[in-house]
Amino acid sequence: MDLQINHDPPTIMHIDLNSCFATVAQQAHPRLREKPLVIAAYSTPSGCVLASSIEAKRLGIKTGMRVKDAKKICPNVIVRENDPELVRDVSDKFMKICSGYSPRVTPKSVDEIVINFSEAKNYWKKSLTQIGLEIKKRFLQEIGEWIFCNVGISTNRTLAKLASSLHKPDGLDVIDYKNIKQVYSSIKLVDFPGINFRYQARLNAAGIFSPLEFLAADDNFLRKIVFQSIVGHYWYLRLRGYEVDDYETTRKSFGQEYSLGQKTADREKLSQLLMMLTEKMGRRLRASCQTAQGIYLGILYDDWTFWHKGKKFNESLYTTQELFKKALIIFSQQPVKKTVRKISISCFGLSPVGNQNLTLFEMDLEKKRRISSAVDDINDRWGEYAVAPALMLESKKIILDRIAFGNRD
Repeated sequence: MDLQINHDPPTIMHIDLNSCFATVAQQAHPRLREKPLVIAAYSTPSGCVLASSIEAKRLGIKTGMRVKDAKKICPNVIVRENDPELVRDVSDKFMKICSGYSPRVTPKSVDEIVINFSEAKNYWKKSLTQIGLEIKKRFLQEIGEWIFCNVGISTNRTLAKLASSLHKPDGLDVIDYKNIKQVYSSIKLVDFPGINFRYQARLNAAGIFSPLEFLAADDNFLRKIVFQSIVGHYWYLRLRGYEVDDYETTRKSFGQEYSLGQKTADREKLSQLLMMLTEKMGRRLRASCQTAQGIYLGILYDDWTFWHKGKKFNESLYTTQELFKKALIIFSQQPVKKTVRKISISCFGLSPVGNQNLTLFEMDLEKKRRISSAVDDINDRWGEYAVAPALMLESKKIILDRIAFGNRD
């Protein structure tokens, strides 16, 4: 028997800040408002556009473009580099507001949050539409009059995110059993979160060209013919409003990467950069109460050649010093010394702290690890690198603060 569309009342709300990086800049600097603005990794012609304001988007300027290409579209476009402190401040206020509505709030990135209201009994007297309007109003009052958000409400995360995209830049939409087919008739396959052009081609090859045809497809057909895996079954459920994505993933690694504005072959500067990336990675590792057994290093050179190597070690790694020592071993194994444009480092082979049997020698390491955790606490309270290894003293001259894209812990 075919599974019917989910008739349960919606309990999932997806909220994203519209054009976050650019909007935050316009909030902080009123003279930038109502003007085409892009936030770029670097303001040089080859810099990559990280975000564009609503005004820039309307002109066709998109994320991922080069600054020089954005200027071809609009010679007067304003180009600014990102201000991480401003973005973090807005993101923290965003999280604080949303956390007051439910015990189940999941930040997906600095500008994206999912709220599950299934356990928020205090708010059952209000509709989610009323709560969404209240949150939008609070954003304007408590974060800034230029901070707009998109709110989507549905019975699962996928459809809530889809709903949030229907009427940008300041929308609020609900998708439920009453209007789901109407919504599907107005969108394209690639409008579904998670359906990219590759998946669209696969669906097209199976004779599915529209969301309504996607919805009408049989479970077995999606699973065995289209996706040829359990993924097809998951989509069968998602399309009907059932939740399959509300789970905690098991992290397998922690990593950091950095693109250098001023490319260099200087080993000392690169070591300083590597130390700083290792410190950031190590803090995230320690915050998760885990140790690592392996280090992976990737280096992109100025001539666009790429070298990478990973190595697993016999001991567990926890402190920045432990991680950095192993990273340097791998770093020294590069077959050639060339100018570097990007470095990435990650640690893998994670296991919970306490799962290791300590020898007498390792008891001394345990003391060092407690000191390392104490230093993390100081930096959390007083700011990034308030206490840091001596090697990092000059590192701020070669590395800029960044806000990462994508999911966050």
